[in-house]
Amino acid sequence: MITKEYVSEVIQQAAEQYSLDTAELVQKIQDATEKEQTQQALMYALNRIAMDQPNWTFVAARLYLQELYMEAARNRGYSQVEHYGDFYQLIMSLTDKGIYSSELLDSYGREEIEKLGKEIKPERDHLFNYIGLFLLADRYLAKDHERNLYELPQERFMVIAMTLMQKEQPHRRMALVREAYWAMSNLYMTVATPTLSNAGKSFGQLSSCFIDTVDDSLDGIYLNNWDSARLSKDGGGIGIYFGKVRALGSDIKGFKGNSSGVVPWIRLINDTAVSVDQLGQRQGAIAVYLDIFHKDMMNGFLDLKTNNGDERRKAHDIFTGVSIPDLFMKKLEEADENGRSIGQWCTFCPHQVKQIMGWKDEFGQPLGLEDFYDEEDKLYFTEKYEEAVRNPLLPRKTYRAMEIMARIMVSQLETGTPYMFYRDEVNRQNPNKHLLGAGRTSIYCSNLCTEIAQNMSASTVVKEHVDEDGNIVIVRRPGDFVVCNLSSINLAKAVPAGVLERLIPIQVRMLDNVIDLNTIAVGQAQVTNQKYRGIGLGTFGWHHLLALKKIHWESEDAVGAADELYEEIAYYTIRSSVELAREKGAYNKFEGSEWQTGVYFERKKYRSDRWLSLKQEVSRFGVRNGWLMAVAPNSSTAKIGGSTDGIDPIYSVEYAEEKKNFKFKVTAPDLDHVTYEYFRRARHDLDQVWSIKQNAARQRHVDQAISFNLYVRHDIKARELLNLHLEAWKQGLKTTYYIRSTSQAEIEECEACHS
Repeated sequence: MITKEYVSEVIQQAAEQYSLDTAELVQKIQDATEKEQTQQALMYALNRIAMDQPNWTFVAARLYLQELYMEAARNRGYSQVEHYGDFYQLIMSLTDKGIYSSELLDSYGREEIEKLGKEIKPERDHLFNYIGLFLLADRYLAKDHERNLYELPQERFMVIAMTLMQKEQPHRRMALVREAYWAMSNLYMTVATPTLSNAGKSFGQLSSCFIDTVDDSLDGIYLNNWDSARLSKDGGGIGIYFGKVRALGSDIKGFKGNSSGVVPWIRLINDTAVSVDQLGQRQGAIAVYLDIFHKDMMNGFLDLKTNNGDERRKAHDIFTGVSIPDLFMKKLEEADENGRSIGQWCTFCPHQVKQIMGWKDEFGQPLGLEDFYDEEDKLYFTEKYEEAVRNPLLPRKTYRAMEIMARIMVSQLETGTPYMFYRDEVNRQNPNKHLLGAGRTSIYCSNLCTEIAQNMSASTVVKEHVDEDGNIVIVRRPGDFVVCNLSSINLAKAVPAGVLERLIPIQVRMLDNVIDLNTIAVGQAQVTNQKYRGIGLGTFGWHHLLALKKIHWESEDAVGAADELYEEIAYYTIRSSVELAREKGAYNKFEGSEWQTGVYFERKKYRSDRWLSLKQEVSRFGVRNGWLMAVAPNSSTAKIGGSTDGIDPIYSVEYAEEKKNFKFKVTAPDLDHVTYEYFRRARHDLDQVWSIKQNAARQRHVDQAISFNLYVRHDIKARELLNLHLEAWKQGLKTTYYIRSTSQAEIEECEACHS
């Protein structure tokens, strides 16, 4: 049990470090029993957290830390004085209990583990604020099957480091484990939620998100559902592209009007998301995307999550995204002399387009509108769309483009979705579009959190047969089934500490190792992961960093800072992947990519000497990873890192953070009389055009995409919201995430991409 003297010592140390008046607290616990005193002191500290006294969060964290130490000591059977027990015995014990995988003991000898145990720095536990420590303990530290705590924070970081470095060369491995531990334990970075939770354990997998393309067949639809269920069970978030599936009323085997369209199949995947939870912790999280030229867009898709209409055609538990070509956005700007929008937009059934238009690829396979995009110098999609519009035999539904956009915006203000996916810009900027012909779409949609942009294609069933042993075998031709491997830099700690050049190489190595260590239930995802070795290095703590640098959000200085910082991150990330390629080899499809040809660097206008030198190195040695950067939402892990979410502005200087099992008062990080000036404007009060400009500056350097929210007032005018969407598109954003209105209830996000 924690003694009164020990609690008083913790309070005194915290008071001295943070200049807090703790006399009332010391007096308050004088008459409490030893059993009550920690809880009383903790509740006192939590209640005192406020805008003018933010550092009480660290006092609360210290007190809570003592409870964690005591609980771990009790369950592991060692003295409370030690705080951290025998690391080797912890691994032995949790391996015996089936919590840790046996791979840790198979990969590392006792002497190595004991050496690494001595590298653990308990004092780094003091870097946590209260909510960060609470979230880490509540969701991620290893517990036995009865939910008894065994693992402590620094041990979790060391186990992750050991897991991710277990297959490195023996003579370098221990140094790499120490380097990975250094990066995580100093909170300079975080790994993605699945890695944070599952690394070293005997269950779950390490990747965040997956993206599948649904083939227009009964086999394709149901196998996608099966794949989604298996991935959801292991904790992965899922993005699904439904744009190839035939629309309502289309023919099936020549029989007219028999297709039920995409809505019933989306309802089916909705039921899967609810039924197959993520490791027993939360229901599955699935986003479905559809092209704005798909006939079902206005026939149920945009109403899937709204509260009006036929409940039999609703799917409230999934998230929606719309894939939008440049041509549609241009149609929104068409107006008559009175300023009235006149742009017309046609929607088609993808199956009928393939039947009637007769477009084929080099292998004679039919192509649809979704298979083309506009390049800057050649408007492939526009030409095909206009050809389809001119064909009198092709059925279509025609709307005013503004009518469709109005429906999108109504849904966004009510539900936060659909997400916006600007398909032409994504495909133009794709460094791996060399595997298809010119103007052919490689990327149809993004993932659950809109930051991933990698090559996609549908898996298909080749045949089903009975083998010589009497087993029924289904042979599938794997498509490109995207896997998101994520990690993020804590900008507010890493940038002031000047450690980016040291930090990013170990992060890239950790991410690359996730690809080889992961055991993904879906075979085509495993194949794609190895084929492209795509990773997504991201960031969080942007607003926190701006405040520390004394830069206002609504300023050109903030835009310039984003441009400069993300170019620096991009440089170190690409250089780190080149170094890995020299050591381990380039990814499988490097030859002919824009990395290899140098087009990637030319398009980004990287012309300084260091960039030209790096371009030559890439051409010579390759890069280890086909995609390198993606900025995820980073909410939970940003709180663990003691900083602000992703690239978002803060909710408020002081607010209540509330989830299913807690409600805490939270203040902006590093809040004082100086930083207050840069935090005081709440996110819904900021001019969102400045947010768009910042994001455009960073997007220039990010080869994939960015989870980017727009924050609006509930009474925003339709024209104002439309202008924000037009501005985002014109500025070259690839995606936008939620539209967060002040009238919405808190949106329950998937945590898979939080890294």
